Amino acid sequence: MSSHFFDIPEGMNRRHFMSHLAGAAALAAPATAFTNSLLANVADLKKRHKAAILLWMGGGPSTMDLWDLKPGASTGGQFKQISTSADGVAICEHLPLMAKQMHHMAIVRSMSTREADHMRGRYYMHTGYVPNPNVEYPSYGSVIAHELAEKVPDLEIPPFVSVGSGSVGPGFLGMTWAPFVVDSNGNVRNLDTGIDPARMAQRMEMLATIEKKFIGEKRGGSSEDHAKVLDRTVKLMTSKQMEAFKVTKEPKEVQEKYGTTGFGKGCLMARRLVEMGVPFVEVDLGGWDMHAGIFQTLADTKLPELDKAMSALVSDLADRGMLDDTAIIWMGEFSRTPNINGGGGRDHWARSWSVVVGGAGFKRGVAVGETSSDGKEVITEPYSSQDVMASVLKSLGISLETTFTAKNGRPMKIANSGKVIKELFS
Repeated sequence: MSSHFFDIPEGMNRRHFMSHLAGAAALAAPATAFTNSLLANVADLKKRHKAAILLWMGGGPSTMDLWDLKPGASTGGQFKQISTSADGVAICEHLPLMAKQMHHMAIVRSMSTREADHMRGRYYMHTGYVPNPNVEYPSYGSVIAHELAEKVPDLEIPPFVSVGSGSVGPGFLGMTWAPFVVDSNGNVRNLDTGIDPARMAQRMEMLATIEKKFIGEKRGGSSEDHAKVLDRTVKLMTSKQMEAFKVTKEPKEVQEKYGTTGFGKGCLMARRLVEMGVPFVEVDLGGWDMHAGIFQTLADTKLPELDKAMSALVSDLADRGMLDDTAIIWMGEFSRTPNINGGGGRDHWARSWSVVVGGAGFKRGVAVGETSSDGKEVITEPYSSQDVMASVLKSLGISLETTFTAKNGRPMKIANSGKVIKELFS
């Protein structure tokens, strides 16, 4: 995980790179005519571009208490299930707003994975690969941005935005496809140096000359990526498209619909960014690692926050005609044990759990797969991280025949050759 906008290639000085980002902020220039046109025509943009929003639940939420309840079982916990707008699909009583939106969504209840460690599970669920010391694999955001960015050639803000957390990086795809990290207020670090714009312009001109010399000497992909990021940063700092990060521009009633929590503002920002043409946005809601007191924490804080923001995002995208082109993915690194421990919590569990998807080309209003009556086993066909990733790519129209080449020269199949979850499309 990187706490910076872009992952810095090996051998490049991070302080040197960040100084470029900081300096670029001091440049001031009029927005291009196209940018103004873009802002005036977001309604047309949203009809033409595919995008994905990942709602990342860091810590491992207990999906058995949210999307696949087991009433009457000794493992079932304290919550009741309620009916939803999707025929025959029931979810937790503490998600009443999402219950009204489930006709737009699908639950994959037969996830079965092996990574029950936070960092390994996070990496696996973001990339479709288990960690490998010899290869750095690209995350969802990097892959999708890489495949869809060319369809938005005049997008000046980064194609992969991570709100509230650094996400997993671009791996062998390179720093051009790294996450651009902002907080839920849309704040971007290191952008105000106080240097006179004219002086900064001179510095940037000199830097551009050095960059061209480095590239001309064929110093490899890192120098080319560095130059691309620098150029993109200059454009970014002078772009009116940055307005998309300012959720306070929304009417008060819209802000209240999403909620004023960090996650609520992040979901609203995700809608604004996708509307602007950004191919991939990740919004983080951490705090799900509940080894004790799980039911009170879920009922009092986590589920109300999730319910309000997620339901607002789904309904807003649907009302604006954007849901058919925007995939939503809700997941964490794993789930939690069916057995409740002595502290009234649940521990790490990856053997049987749920992921929620919706929008784009997915079939909606369905629950795919089944777990046993106590939630301890998947009793239908099990699905993996790479299967979910392959399904998301299919929903966005990205070819599963796509192959990348890692830095060691090895070909890497997109989504680790995962199989499409057929019930999500039939």
